[in-house]
Amino acid sequence: MGFKFLTLAQDVKRVVDFIKTSLGPRGMDKLMIGKNGEIKITNDGATILRNIKKDSIVVNILSEVCSVIDQEIGDGTTTLCCLVGELMSEAEKLIHLNIHPQTIIKGYRIAAKEAVKTINKNCFDNSKNFELFCADLLDIARTTINSKVIVTQKELFARIAIKAVLKLKGSSDLSRINIIKKCGGSLKDSFLDHGYILNKKIESNHIKQVKNAKILIVNTSLDSDKTKIYGVKIKVNSISNLARMEIGEQKKLLDKCKKILAHGINVIVNRQLIYNRQERFFSDHGILTIEQADFDGIEKLALMTGAEIASTFNEPSKIKLGRCDLVEEITIGDEKYIRFGGCPNNGSCSIILRGSNEQILDEAERSLHDALCILLQSIRNPKFIWGGGFTEMKIAASIDKLSKKFEGKLSLSINSFANAIQRIPEILMENAGLESVFLLNKFKNSIKLGKNCCLNIDNGDISDAKTSGLIENIRLKTQIIISAVEAVEMIIRIDKMFLNC
Repeated sequence: MGFKFLTLAQDVKRVVDFIKTSLGPRGMDKLMIGKNGEIKITNDGATILRNIKKDSIVVNILSEVCSVIDQEIGDGTTTLCCLVGELMSEAEKLIHLNIHPQTIIKGYRIAAKEAVKTINKNCFDNSKNFELFCADLLDIARTTINSKVIVTQKELFARIAIKAVLKLKGSSDLSRINIIKKCGGSLKDSFLDHGYILNKKIESNHIKQVKNAKILIVNTSLDSDKTKIYGVKIKVNSISNLARMEIGEQKKLLDKCKKILAHGINVIVNRQLIYNRQERFFSDHGILTIEQADFDGIEKLALMTGAEIASTFNEPSKIKLGRCDLVEEITIGDEKYIRFGGCPNNGSCSIILRGSNEQILDEAERSLHDALCILLQSIRNPKFIWGGGFTEMKIAASIDKLSKKFEGKLSLSINSFANAIQRIPEILMENAGLESVFLLNKFKNSIKLGKNCCLNIDNGDISDAKTSGLIENIRLKTQIIISAVEAVEMIIRIDKMFLNC
């Protein structure tokens, strides 16, 4: 048992040592190079674990646990990894003292229950006061962004994230938030648009603006050249026969265009190509045509404008048109886009991210995604707790007190959880280059005195939590503890490994 456990503990230490330096506002980034030469620069724990080589059972367990918390909540993956690493380190010490793994597991379970109780006991809820609740949401967004690459524009992105989430009107579907990344400018040039921006441009011979738009969104072929589409071979006796076939095909297509025209539209968006003759027909009748729009794009557009994607046009009464106040061409950087403004189903929006290179834009998107997920969770469950290490230190003090009610080996196991969780603020201090021993003792003493204090990285000292504005969602903190204990238990319970040949 000992040899196998030590091997697994070393694997955990190897992975966690790689990740933990990216924890907190002063955490470092990791550069990952894929087999195809793709470069990623990130400090997001979930992204690191997704791209790291799966060379052991430990990496797989950590990756799966972090993937779940990333999907469910959207943040906290690096903290989760660090807590798993510290719990495994404490378990290794207990194994050396000949404490049975089941005793360690039992102690961790008792400690985890106490930790959840402590979190619930120290939380607060301002959801009944709209102004205070909005201020809390803004602080949560800032706290989440503190450790991200976009921290230089923390205020801008925090407000963008809140406006975007509020635009969802209670929906949890983040796909309604359309994110466009465009190289050029800097992060401070990013902005939120209340309309929908489609990554297409209006052709040069079309009008650039349509007011009171009636939009037909289709996924249909408007090409008459069946030989090109289906690869059909045709034998004819004369050129005139071929011409008659072509005229017949064109007539069918013209009839199809007339059926589309009968819907009384002034904008048509097609997933497929619209060829020159058909495009000219629509243009002559004052209809703006947009072709080859990506499928995700037209689905979001249909959702926002209230349209349904059509493929047949025989019964106009069964086709649902989309509407918006204005369709216009806009310029972002050096590229043209089409903006749909004033949509009736205004439960969506577009966020335009600007940055100097693709790596910054990708990391900005990941950071913004984390902030959006946390805000959604906060609106659903509006119970918050002070951040900046306050939760961890409060839990450590509570569990340390609890461990004295037990005797022997179980008491040691429970106390080990307290030692592990208070290492999280210590890692934050180490990553910031602060004097961790002095600050940790000061932190402990402040918590014992019942103060709501937290670690303030900006001034390198312990500050009042309310003044610092560091707030976190209790579901995030609770899930980190539960997931960490489950992951550690899974690893500790392993006593044999074999290859199934």
